[in-house]
Amino acid sequence: MDELTTVMQIANAVARAGGRTFMVGGCVRDMLLGMEVKDFDLEVYGLAADKLFSAVTQVCEVDQVGMSFGVMKVRHCDIDIAIPRRENKSGKGHKGFIIDTDPELDFASAAARRDFTVNAIMRDLLTGEIIDPHQGCRDLKNKILRHVSPAFSEDPLRVLRGMQFIGRLGFDIHPDTVKLASQLSQHELAGERIAAEWEKLLLKGTFIVKALNFLRDCRWVRFYPELEALINCPQNPLWHPEGDVWNHTLLVTQAAAEMRKNSPDDLIFMLAALCHDFGKPGCTVTGDDGRITSAGHDTLTAPALNFITSIWHRTDLPERVIPLISRHMHPWQLAESNASDKAFRKLALFVRRTDLLADLAEADIRGICMSDAAMSQRLAAVDRFRRRCRELEIAGQVPVPLVLGRDLIARGMTPGKEFKPLLDKCFEAQLEGVFTTRTGALEFLDELLCER
Repeated sequence: MDELTTVMQIANAVARAGGRTFMVGGCVRDMLLGMEVKDFDLEVYGLAADKLFSAVTQVCEVDQVGMSFGVMKVRHCDIDIAIPRRENKSGKGHKGFIIDTDPELDFASAAARRDFTVNAIMRDLLTGEIIDPHQGCRDLKNKILRHVSPAFSEDPLRVLRGMQFIGRLGFDIHPDTVKLASQLSQHELAGERIAAEWEKLLLKGTFIVKALNFLRDCRWVRFYPELEALINCPQNPLWHPEGDVWNHTLLVTQAAAEMRKNSPDDLIFMLAALCHDFGKPGCTVTGDDGRITSAGHDTLTAPALNFITSIWHRTDLPERVIPLISRHMHPWQLAESNASDKAFRKLALFVRRTDLLADLAEADIRGICMSDAAMSQRLAAVDRFRRRCRELEIAGQVPVPLVLGRDLIARGMTPGKEFKPLLDKCFEAQLEGVFTTRTGALEFLDELLCER
């Protein structure tokens, strides 16, 4: 049974019990925008918690994990059911609220606790009636994000929600909301909540430039010093006519968003794009001749590491992102210099995923406002890099040693300090292309042992 069928069954069960069910929040917004609705937030009026629970359990199983706040979740479906409620700030953090459920609460008061007007629209599931006490439909038509009320300030996470909504919807944000957001701080926010909003931007956003410029305009970029340092960091206009490192980074991340593959690697790729030039502020100098350079910026990866670990507590992210950043110019450089197979294989050992590295290099190129001819030349070099990696079978994997310790044992050797130098020599020969098959590897090993 799909979610929509379950939702309609819930609405009918609630109606039989004397209540009224509305779709609320993002599902109404997405429906009005003609987007696919994947999860449903329902708000039920006219029924106390016990009667609501009795009505709903006639048609589906629910978890009561949020019943103290007037919320229940339908099992095996992305459906939340809530009783209208008031929220009053009582302490720090996102849990510092006094919640008062009221099934008879008026629509305007119930919707006033929401973040943006476009998320404060209600739709009666059975009649289709739209209830819009805060003019969300007007803002939806005009593609504007506007806070519902001053209560917006009670949960600063709404600033980051605004960031990712802009990234996903492409809306403009009302100047009054920008001003209000600039007065808030993320210091009390839980790390996992911050990470979740960034992931929504990076994994779902298609308007990255607008989203991150909002972060700059409301001054929340101050909470991400590695990002803030990019603003007004100059670049050589001959190579970067798009302007400072901030502008370039936004364009690169935008290009990366357009290249996402809806794969488990998307977050790795998007973070690499966002952070790829974080080393430039620490390396950029202007010479006596006025020439701007940033030598070594690709290997200055500490700022990227700081940014990633300040948001995510996952060891796999820096382990996979940082090597990509530190070699992000190598694809076109290796291709243009017609580098050896060994150079390609050693690069694959270091970055692990040359396919992601090639995509990062392409996004970096597309984030430069160069001439069509220059861009075509650079992109052609990246395509040559991709072809070489496929030919060498290192596009999505690292070279695996063809000679192993068990091969030495099979030849009568006892494990000891001699093993590593021999295995290293065999692997080095493999990287140089002396052999490419298991048979060739064992022949090389036998010749090596005969020379001892």
